[in-house]
Amino acid sequence: MLTLTQIQQILEKENLLREFITPTRWTLSAPFDKSYQKISYDSREVDSDTLFFCKGNNFQQRFLEQALADGLTSYIAEQPYEVPAELAIIVTDIRQALAVLSMAFYDYPQEKLKLIGITGTKGKTTVAYFTKQILDIATNKKTALLSTLNTTLDGVTFFKSKLTTPESLDLYRMMAEAAANGMTHLVMEVSSQAYKVARVYGLTFDVGLFLNISPDHIGPIEHPTFEDYFYCKRQLVANSRQVILQHEIDHFELLQELAEIKNIPVITYGNEAADYYVKPLEHPLAFSLSSSTDQYHLNGSYQLLLAGDFNKENAAAALIAGALVGADQNAGRQGLAEALVPGRMNLLLKPNGAHIYVDYAHNYLSMKSLLAFAKEQHPDGQLLVITGSTGNKAESRREGLGQAIGEYADSAVLTSDDPNFEDPKKIANEIEQSIQNAHVHVQFEADRKKAIKEAIQNAGPNDAIILAGKGTDKYMTVNGKDLPYEGDYHLAEEFIKD
Repeated sequence: MLTLTQIQQILEKENLLREFITPTRWTLSAPFDKSYQKISYDSREVDSDTLFFCKGNNFQQRFLEQALADGLTSYIAEQPYEVPAELAIIVTDIRQALAVLSMAFYDYPQEKLKLIGITGTKGKTTVAYFTKQILDIATNKKTALLSTLNTTLDGVTFFKSKLTTPESLDLYRMMAEAAANGMTHLVMEVSSQAYKVARVYGLTFDVGLFLNISPDHIGPIEHPTFEDYFYCKRQLVANSRQVILQHEIDHFELLQELAEIKNIPVITYGNEAADYYVKPLEHPLAFSLSSSTDQYHLNGSYQLLLAGDFNKENAAAALIAGALVGADQNAGRQGLAEALVPGRMNLLLKPNGAHIYVDYAHNYLSMKSLLAFAKEQHPDGQLLVITGSTGNKAESRREGLGQAIGEYADSAVLTSDDPNFEDPKKIANEIEQSIQNAHVHVQFEADRKKAIKEAIQNAGPNDAIILAGKGTDKYMTVNGKDLPYEGDYHLAEEFIKD
């Protein structure tokens, strides 16, 4: 609940209030007593007890008019509208107002949780899953998660995320639900857009992780320039109580300077000059962490389920973050050994040494990156790709998949990947047409499970198998229905035991 007096006090404190407008007067003070039982920015979800926020690039006056016809009496906006409202609250920035009033409406749930915010151009989701798994062990599964892929507010039940970082009203509603569910920690990805459009305005993180920065999300509807993108990203540093930085990232000195100006402690990881040195070990999934002071008692070796040295650095970031909010080394070691990140280069080893990579790669760039990595790691073996492409959408991806296969693979088995109403063989033919390399051996097998089993059985000690597209998905979309499917990772896990 929010009273009009509370709203006035909050907006004045943030220098957001312009005026209150009623049909008879304009005033700088709340013109009457009123309590709001609901807040909303969706004009379809209002009643007389709702405070409605007129926000968004696509907002139109007709939405407000319809809401008033449905019983709404009060709205808040950056400008008054010629409508028959009992009250208009005019503010200088509607998104900032939404953020500070939402946190108040939900009784400041951030104060009931330890908040870990993660930003960077790449690796956010992986670090989020690593950190959650570590904290699940430390807190007995009392850690909520907001990630690009999935969200959980009870630590156990996941649902698909709509945005990397939710709109502020939804964010505080979710935080409140997590706290009510007994959660003690929240791990969340923080996008550049979250700062660009004030979704996290006024929020302070207990720990902020800045992983890396490179040009991305630059365009007319996101960030006009790299400078704008980087500026938004680094606001996480300015709004955290402790900061973790990768030591060799671009613009490290500026980020460190920002933290110093704000008097925020910084912990670094990466090369030997960092606070914690991340050293890959001989086993492809192992690394060690070492520090001359080891303030957080993390020195030692660790093992992952994900391939790539970059994931070892992601793991180091998660270890430090976990330690800062209460996880010990045992929780860190066990968490990393168990953390499975959906579709992010999960690696399984066949007893004879063959490597099986499971990844969501589904377009040219992601497939090229995955195959280039595998080719570099396995110069003396055969590189086999098992993939397909979804039916009835994104048909242009098929050409890109074929192009990447032609550039790196030795052989490919084209199979089903959510074909829906299309013939898997037709989709496979379109992929094959773009494999511009006669030396790549290509075959078709509609039964994805059979294709995976045969590939693993035949893989030699130096070979690598790429299972691309499905990841850990437990369904196969055929003729409009999601049919049960074991998931590529689970199947590979079973077949390497045979």
